[in-house]
Amino acid sequence: MTKIVTLTLICFLFVGAQLKSQDSLKTKVEQGLTSNTPVEEKKKQWFETFTIRGYAQARYNRLLETNENLGCEQCDRSWGGNGGFFFRRIRIIYFGQLSKQVYFYIQPDFASSASTTALHFAQIRDAYFDIGLDTKNEFRVRIGQSKVPFGFENMQSSQNRLPLDRNDALNSALSNERDIGAFFYWAPKIIRERFSMLVKDGYKGSGDYGVFAFGAYNGQTANRPELNKESHVVARLCYPFEIGSQIIETALQAYTGMVVIPKDQITAGVKTNLNQNYLDQRIAASFILYPRPFGIMAEYNIGYGPQYNKFTNAIEKKPLEGGYATLNYMIKIKKQVVFPFIRTQYYDGGKKHEKDARRYIVHENEIGVEWQPGKNFEFVAMYTISSRRYEDGALKNNFQTGNLLRLQAQVNF
Repeated sequence: MTKIVTLTLICFLFVGAQLKSQDSLKTKVEQGLTSNTPVEEKKKQWFETFTIRGYAQARYNRLLETNENLGCEQCDRSWGGNGGFFFRRIRIIYFGQLSKQVYFYIQPDFASSASTTALHFAQIRDAYFDIGLDTKNEFRVRIGQSKVPFGFENMQSSQNRLPLDRNDALNSALSNERDIGAFFYWAPKIIRERFSMLVKDGYKGSGDYGVFAFGAYNGQTANRPELNKESHVVARLCYPFEIGSQIIETALQAYTGMVVIPKDQITAGVKTNLNQNYLDQRIAASFILYPRPFGIMAEYNIGYGPQYNKFTNAIEKKPLEGGYATLNYMIKIKKQVVFPFIRTQYYDGGKKHEKDARRYIVHENEIGVEWQPGKNFEFVAMYTISSRRYEDGALKNNFQTGNLLRLQAQVNF
């Protein structure tokens, strides 16, 4: 009797399990969740596709200073005078792929300096989006405020550059290296990956600005309104050749346009052209041997632009020329990286974005070292030996020489 009851219970349990299994299968079929039915992945929202990163640079320039009157307005507003500890850059970058062929990039700077007495203003540096014209994004158009494709060191991020400031010769072409416009870029996928590797692996690359670039932009430089109806036009050819274990990048670039010197940038009594319009055009050549482990960076440009003439007390169209050469070496010590470097530079010409298109003659040598104990921190010590003549309507005879030790701590996040 006991055996019969036990067998009966087992049968009921088996039948019940089968009925429950069939009900579960029916529910899954109704919900489209059987193993033969693929589960549709939840589509990511646009705000789930972007990344945030940034960096900050703190400097001190007063060690071993021999002339407090020596300065560089475009370089670092804490040079000389009463300069002390100084935030050069505080940047937070928002970027991401909104869709397969739409990319955005926004970079504000929270340490912009309006003058030597007005520091730490927030200001847009980059605000643009890239539109891919093919599925691989080898052809793309960039629209917004971004770096103008002129000069390797201009396009190289300050987060990666070895010397504390960009060279005067090519950087004088563009205040903050940027302007608002539209730029076409083309590069094969394999070369785009190479450009990315040169930055990601610490070889001080400039980033991906294409093998060929062409574009139009306002011409008054970043965060300034257009003051005439004539856009500047720029073009650039560049290629990073892989030769054995070395990568050599060569480039040729040029731009042309008409620039306006704003009235509030002109000293009373200084004469100008009609409507303060001046021809602004340059051509430059670049040669880069990436530090694997020995590196060379060299660029030179020539052209015409507005320039103050103290003998006529006028802003005139004048020729300009100049360039630089940087030698560096990459030393890896376990997880640490050390970059000793030396740079020499020369520039003879005007700076259109400074008072009266200030005339410059610069001879400068820098010896320094960058130490990276890890990815999140870098320290640079650089000794500068400088000779600068910079003259405008207020200072017609201003020749300064001097030496100083400059220090920078950088945090990457």
